[in-house]
Amino acid sequence: MNFIIWLVVGGLIGWIASIIMKTNAQQGMFLNIVVGVIGAMLGGWFLAPLLGTGTINSNDFSIAGLGVSLLGAILLLAIVNFFRRGRAA
Repeated sequence: MNFIIWLVVGGLIGWIASIIMKTNAQQGMFLNIVVGVIGAMLGGWFLAPLLGTGTINSNDFSIAGLGVSLLGAILLLAIVNFFRRGRAA
């Protein structure tokens, strides 16, 4: 059951990040889930130690954990956009 919640929350985080980065029209549901989960991994590696919290990948479904996961997903989309178009936004 935890795996299903993890996928749903990852999809929501990926969707919100794609709206913020204005890539929502280019992505489907599957890509939103991938962006949310991989973005949470990036957030866990780079941002969570600085902020002293976890991410959805470490079963931390708190507000801080969701925020770090969202920031990681936004960071991932910025990196993808940079390599795709040559700019981050």
